[in-house]
Amino acid sequence: MTGEVWFAVLPDGEPGLAAAQLLRPRATETIAHPSGRPWLLGSWPDGHVTVGAAGARRLAVIGRCPVTADELSARAGQIRDIADVERAARGLRGSFHLLASVEGRVRARGSASGVRRIFHARMGGATVAADRSDRLASVTGAGVDERLLALHLLASPPPYPLEDRCLWQGVHGVRAHDCLLIEADGQARTQRWWNPPEPELPVAEGAPAVRGALTAAVDACTAGGGTVSSDLTGGMDSTSLCFLAARESSRGRATLVTLRWESLDPGNDDAAWAALATAGLPGIEHVTPSRDQWPLWYSDLTGPSSIPTEEPGAWVRDGARIAALAGLMTGRGSRLHMMGGGGDELFTSPPPHLHDYVRSRPLAAFARIRTQRASQHWPLWQVLRQLADRRTFSQWMAAWADSLTDPEPPSAALARCAPSAAWGMDLRMPPWATPDAVRAVQSLLREAADAAEPLAPQRGQHAALSYVRAGGHGIRQLDQVFSRTGLEYAAPYLDDGVIEAALAIRVSERTTPGRYKPVLAAAMRGIVPAPLLQRATKGEYSTDFHVGLRRNRASLVELFDDSQLARAGLIDAAAIRTSLLGVHPTPDALRSLGPTLGSETWLRARPGRPGPLTTAATAATATTEGTPKEHRESHPAP
Repeated sequence: MTGEVWFAVLPDGEPGLAAAQLLRPRATETIAHPSGRPWLLGSWPDGHVTVGAAGARRLAVIGRCPVTADELSARAGQIRDIADVERAARGLRGSFHLLASVEGRVRARGSASGVRRIFHARMGGATVAADRSDRLASVTGAGVDERLLALHLLASPPPYPLEDRCLWQGVHGVRAHDCLLIEADGQARTQRWWNPPEPELPVAEGAPAVRGALTAAVDACTAGGGTVSSDLTGGMDSTSLCFLAARESSRGRATLVTLRWESLDPGNDDAAWAALATAGLPGIEHVTPSRDQWPLWYSDLTGPSSIPTEEPGAWVRDGARIAALAGLMTGRGSRLHMMGGGGDELFTSPPPHLHDYVRSRPLAAFARIRTQRASQHWPLWQVLRQLADRRTFSQWMAAWADSLTDPEPPSAALARCAPSAAWGMDLRMPPWATPDAVRAVQSLLREAADAAEPLAPQRGQHAALSYVRAGGHGIRQLDQVFSRTGLEYAAPYLDDGVIEAALAIRVSERTTPGRYKPVLAAAMRGIVPAPLLQRATKGEYSTDFHVGLRRNRASLVELFDDSQLARAGLIDAAAIRTSLLGVHPTPDALRSLGPTLGSETWLRARPGRPGPLTTAATAATATTEGTPKEHRESHPAP
């Protein structure tokens, strides 16, 4: 199936019937509640939705999950109350939405990473849930929240805890760890369904669970048979996926095709490691596009591959490459493409872990810091200042709001800086952001700081969780793009089972001096050839970035000649053109280009474009009226 894949979830009562009338003209598929009222409406390919039934109970999985209707019916038979749903679904593998209709009550949730998400809005007198916010907005006629559009200039996706905020007024995102409960009368509330594991296990104890979970995640991709494809970059993440999938291919359950593209940098050693992996995968078709088959970054920004997702994303620089990948793989019969996203987030120790490590195991922590300082030339005073920071998460957010326009260090100084051990990255607004845009983002950060709590008590685990959710956000958008071509896009590392197994391992042991990704290496021992698990480098693609930027500079400048973001009062178009035309763009300009470009192309493709953002105060007044506070467990949904 080509075209957009989506679904909506309706309450099992009279209010749901009115909402169904609004959605039905846009839907091609319908599944009923036990009462006969419409439960699920949308458009999806065959095999994408599996439903089990037992009396007045229905259980559905939507997405990638190798479970049959009979198996799901047996699980539905275990449900006595809506609170039993999670227990009945225990052990399901893959990446999917889990939905239930139990005696007039409805429950809906996505995945812990946010690859699968739930949104909701009031429609026809009822709360209606959906997997896409723009589908709800198209029915309700919602406009764009300009403050949140400004936030996408800071980062795309926005940083925690603001990544769950929806761009469309009156449409609300459910946090990844929450589910939505909808009653028959159309009222709804959220409730927590997932908690991250405590990072307590040493590598030796945790690696077997990672091995089992990742094997199950890849098996969920190949279970449908046919042809599946995967990136094979030479990195440990994609290489592990390919060797796991090749086992299924050797058993005749699925055919594997791999894809690798060549860097423009002859010093990038990904090619050598990919060749070594290829030699260990005989009988597999390996595709390496020629230079004329593989576009540069930033190519064809306004072409057919630039169709936007439900919200802005920095992926648009890859639009032409996405189209090329989809064409190459679907041309070989692939129905699903795997990539290694999530591996870095799960199997490396984020810099803030040093703040925790020095307090839990000071001698080991200082030995590690001494080694890293010697190799990376960190100034001692910077390291000590980072480790002495005692700010709470809320205090850090408030300080971050005040520093949004502080200058970043020059690139030479930045290379010698010690990594931040704070709760998150102190990102800066783009140099071309208008004062109104800056004030809008500051107001959002300050509001969030008043009630925000970290994702975990330890800074390292909190950072890992926030990286996982940012990765899940990006994969969800890419899957929306790929699904239009009939190719499903999968990141097995971001399946719930893999996340839980990996995050249960001590943060400090996810990276050790002299060893690269020791957890993944231990988990894949005996599956991936030993030489490939000994790699200690990571491919670097700055040459490809700069060549793509240089060769497409004219089209980038032209894109901002009639900037919709400038018309909305969010950027100074002359400032971004000047930055793009500079001989050496500054580091902060390069970092900010992706989010700005994603927001510009997204806004251009939307029929309803926001008017100018006059002042932060005006925007705050316009968008906070009727906007919910942070969801809390068992609190009513707006």
